Amino acid sequence: MSADIRVQLAPLDPLAELPSLWQGQPQVGALVTFIGLMRDFNEGHQIHALTLEHYPGMTEKALGDIAAEAARRWPLEAIRIIHRVGTLEPQDPIVLVAVTASHRGPAFRACEFLIDYLKTRAPFWKKEITPAGEKWVEVRDTDTLAAARWATAVSTAPRSN
Repeated sequence: MSADIRVQLAPLDPLAELPSLWQGQPQVGALVTFIGLMRDFNEGHQIHALTLEHYPGMTEKALGDIAAEAARRWPLEAIRIIHRVGTLEPQDPIVLVAVTASHRGPAFRACEFLIDYLKTRAPFWKKEITPAGEKWVEVRDTDTLAAARWATAVSTAPRSN
């Protein structure tokens, strides 16, 4: 299982990142992705831009730990997580989470697990730029609840590839 973890200032082209996850790997039967986009609203308020900050090194380690946990739970071929930092505008891709596996079930579950844990355990700080000024964003209760369900969830998929 390979994991490719990147945190970058450069724009993210999610579709350009996908072919290398399956090409030349005939054992891959499923590719599941999540692409997070910057919205122009949050909690009913307009947002002009979003600034994401992180601690280099610490953030990549946390993302690697989350990927390693997914790999322990499900029989995966590859994980790719690319997360933007810096200032983003509405419609900019913020994050790509991509998972390959021999079968769709483990790929879907692992992708969902990865984004749930990324939202609550990865050290990113978000500041919204709104017409009323700037505001730091807290972790939402819905994200915490989504991640909590994985605390007791175990894989039902066999570990063999």
